[in-house]
Amino acid sequence: MISRISGTVWGRGEGYVILRTGGLGLKVEVPSGVLKQIGPGEQALELFTYFQVRENRLGLYGFLTKEQRSLFELLLDISGVGPTVALSLLSTIAPDVLRQAVIQDRPGLLTKVPGIGSKTAKKIIFNLKDEVIPGDGETTPLLTEGDSEVIAALTELGFSLVEAQSALQGLPEDEDLSVEERIRLALSSLA
Repeated sequence: MISRISGTVWGRGEGYVILRTGGLGLKVEVPSGVLKQIGPGEQALELFTYFQVRENRLGLYGFLTKEQRSLFELLLDISGVGPTVALSLLSTIAPDVLRQAVIQDRPGLLTKVPGIGSKTAKKIIFNLKDEVIPGDGETTPLLTEGDSEVIAALTELGFSLVEAQSALQGLPEDEDLSVEERIRLALSSLA
């Protein structure tokens, strides 16, 4: 199994990078977070990888952290979740948000991801319930009902889930703010 690759970025496209390593150019499918970290031109890159062998296809998938790779592997073990859906999920939702959705049993957070409907979201939460531990030893704050409403409102307005999450993290810790005020503040931070 190929578990780690380092090399020079030779090329990139939508959903993949081509790494030059040892005289070879390896096409590695990656979540969008990897592509955002690669600037124009060649640069060194190290990825934690998952190599999948199927009857009609070989697939090499790369991630910036071991945690992302582990979540990808857990997602692939779920019936009906293939590499495309798993990559889409990891491109759209941060690992902490996925963890919170599972712990709090909130499939609605996952249905914002392209390719994941209500049935698949419930299946993911059910299958990951015993696998996902909060924060791998660190304490991560769980989303409140108000936080979920802010994220839902922002995504309905056309912002990505990642943008909504980062706007939510930038809000003051004032508990006296109404949901509407929190949405307004989040919108102003996104403007």
